[in-house]
Amino acid sequence: MLCACSGEQFKFEEPPQSPESLATRDFSASGLSSRTIGDWDLGSKFDDIQVDEAESTLKEALSLNYEEARALLGRLEFQRGNFDAALQVFQGIDIRNLTPRMAKAIVERIRHRKPRVKGDSYVMLNVMSLHSVSLLTEAILLKARSLGELGRFREAAKECKVILDTVELALPNGMPEEIGEDCKLQEMFHKALELLPIFWTKAGYLEEAITAYRGALIKPWNLDPERLAGVQKSLACTLLYSGVEASLPPQLQVWGPTTPKNNTEEAVLLLLILMKKMALNQIKWDSEVMDHLSYALSVTGQFELLANHFEQALPGLYGRAERWYLLALCYSACGQNEEALNLLKKVAGCSEAKNKPHFLSFLLGAKLCSLDTVHAHEGIEFSRKAIDLVSDQCEHFMGQAHKFLGVCYSGAARASISDSERTVFQRESLNSLNHAALNGKGDPEVMFSLGLENAVQRNLDAAFSYTMKYSDMVAGSSGHGWKLLALVVSAEQRFNDAEAIVDFALDEAGRRDQLELLRLKAVLQIAQEHPKQAIETYRMLLASVQAQRNSKAKNFEQGRTFDPEVCIPWFLFEGTKVFASVLKSSFFVLQAILERNLEKEAWRDLAAIYTKLSLWPDAEICNNKAKLIEFYSPQSWHTTGTLFEAQSKHKEALISFSVSLSIEPDYVPSIVSTAEVLMKLGTGSLPIARSFLMNALRLEPINHEAWLNLGMLSKMEGSLQQAAEFFQAAYELQLSAPVQSFV
Repeated sequence: MLCACSGEQFKFEEPPQSPESLATRDFSASGLSSRTIGDWDLGSKFDDIQVDEAESTLKEALSLNYEEARALLGRLEFQRGNFDAALQVFQGIDIRNLTPRMAKAIVERIRHRKPRVKGDSYVMLNVMSLHSVSLLTEAILLKARSLGELGRFREAAKECKVILDTVELALPNGMPEEIGEDCKLQEMFHKALELLPIFWTKAGYLEEAITAYRGALIKPWNLDPERLAGVQKSLACTLLYSGVEASLPPQLQVWGPTTPKNNTEEAVLLLLILMKKMALNQIKWDSEVMDHLSYALSVTGQFELLANHFEQALPGLYGRAERWYLLALCYSACGQNEEALNLLKKVAGCSEAKNKPHFLSFLLGAKLCSLDTVHAHEGIEFSRKAIDLVSDQCEHFMGQAHKFLGVCYSGAARASISDSERTVFQRESLNSLNHAALNGKGDPEVMFSLGLENAVQRNLDAAFSYTMKYSDMVAGSSGHGWKLLALVVSAEQRFNDAEAIVDFALDEAGRRDQLELLRLKAVLQIAQEHPKQAIETYRMLLASVQAQRNSKAKNFEQGRTFDPEVCIPWFLFEGTKVFASVLKSSFFVLQAILERNLEKEAWRDLAAIYTKLSLWPDAEICNNKAKLIEFYSPQSWHTTGTLFEAQSKHKEALISFSVSLSIEPDYVPSIVSTAEVLMKLGTGSLPIARSFLMNALRLEPINHEAWLNLGMLSKMEGSLQQAAEFFQAAYELQLSAPVQSFV
């Protein structure tokens, strides 16, 4: 058969050497022999669709040229799984010389495509038909797939790139919608778009893969919504997990400050687009998109935004308990523990009583309650429910549940006003923590909790032992571990050793822990009666806080990424916009709060030092600076009262202590100081002073200052025997008192 489908005849001067394969051994320079066609009709095992497709090709073209024949024969070999043979057939096609003609054919066919009356026809000489272009494009694609099947991914990617370059050369502004009406060119091109980044990825060229994904998204290539979503999802995954930072090329950085500055930002924006499409039912729900978005927003600290997307998920995608649990995780991660606990209480409420208990919700509830003594009793209930649900064989979860139970018992003991109840809770706390140590072997946090609880109960030897075990388990990399160890040593009145521990910890700790350790060092220096050294340490602390604040402000201005209204840039040609809120990372928020509190405490401590040195103006200046940070603070007003008391201004001191107690009625230092001032005002105030001291001991039984003042009060009343007992209790408690509270 002579070729006519492309408008040119095949020249016979140099007939090609046919590869030795079933599909090509009957192939000659003159076309397809009758035997070959007969083999197709009688021996082919392919389905009817493939046979009809081959027949339509022959009927349309009337005859095949050399390249088109090879394209058809190569397709047959590929369909039979003979990838080596198919590759040999496809390699006989001179792609380099054909691609300019293919691009020209696409341009001309699209340019002259106009609505015509039925039966009308016209012929363009010397120009391939779109059907021929599609056939050759399919040949290149199948050649790439054959190379991929043979593990030659880099060569396969290059073949796919030929298809993309050819079509993009002909259609630089994208593919018109009508091109896919009567040919398979668009389908072949779409497959090449999808395969190119996959081949680059398998070949290990991740930057090229990312470039290929971006190339599929920057122009309108007529991808259907599901296919487009697949490309966007694949690009987001590659950006998140590839480990290669592929910044946007300059030609795509056209959106100013809204342009993604790194892989994670670009991936987040892509996933937000997909979430919006799923919410509008433009594409099917894909749980993997939510998983990837959860990871991306978690590593960037955008937990509130993540919570919004869990709330927007359509009903039925998550169970009620699971949705509440996921939302609680988000809110707890951004520091909103109260909101998280309210959601977890719903899981434990009566509305879910008939449903299967959600173990992870109970465990998370126990953990959140263990962070605040206010919720200690609720935490005990959460922990017990988790323990009832977990199997004895699951030692890890059993250990975690007992650990939270022990911590919650400890918090309940500190909040208890009954001595008998406090004793029971303290005993249960140690029992639960010891049980957790048996189940959760190797868990350093259990060792820390045991050390802390023993320290609170003044079992200093056990506290020292467990704290040392904790430090060994974490290889000395924990700032709060060093701090607890220094406090335990200070409770043994070994202030010099405690300061040495702090100095060592300062060299090992990170920035966040260094500030707390600096304050502890200053307090230890005060305990050793070295006020000048303490003042210098506080100066270093305040300078560090200010330096970090300035650094954060500078970094925030330079690295601000999400604006209140973020227009999705280059990768959405249809102009879709997504709006995202400006959210700060919970880590930085919590760190800022910590620094603010430390700065406030440093100014108060300095005020106390200057008060003891009778430097009243300096003490007042420092205390006013603390009030500027937080005016309604019981500690600041207590420091004001102490300053007035040191100047023998008893009435002013009483007023300041009263303000402190009006802010926090159970603030023990102000209660004790109020009693001290009342004792100085005369015997008529002694009964009131006693009631204050008894209230302080009810709240904090191991407060040695309260016992000391109670002894002095009893002595003033003439009860010498009782006063001696109170003095003895104060002395023994002072011998085991740390320079700072353990909790």
